[in-house]
Amino acid sequence: MYPADLVKPMREDLTNIGFQELQSAEAVETAIAKEGTTLVVVNSVCGCAAANARPGAKASLENNKKPDNLVTVFAGVDKEATDKARGFMIPFPPSSPSMALFKNGELVHMLERHHIEGRPADMIAENLKDAYNQHC
Repeated sequence: MYPADLVKPMREDLTNIGFQELQSAEAVETAIAKEGTTLVVVNSVCGCAAANARPGAKASLENNKKPDNLVTVFAGVDKEATDKARGFMIPFPPSSPSMALFKNGELVHMLERHHIEGRPADMIAENLKDAYNQHC
């Protein structure tokens, strides 16, 4: 587990723009079961990938179509919530950071770490916007 002071600004990077932070398995189940579309961001401390993941997720919301619900879990901090979220992302292996778009509880789009790492935030945002335009 990472120290609270270390992850606080990384958490707030998403919660300050409207992402709901999920810290329990029950909260994840409730969020994913909601009607409509839900973006789940598996937040991470990893500087090489998460440094562009959060800005990419934020920039993706500058789109006409966007998810109805925005939620996040924090890998390495909220283990129970992260494990539950990753369970909904099967058959994709656990990775962080990662992002998943659900529609009426069904996984419809996935960005794994290898889709994020080494890519600029605008490329990540465009990938998500394409998914929003198709599913939202």
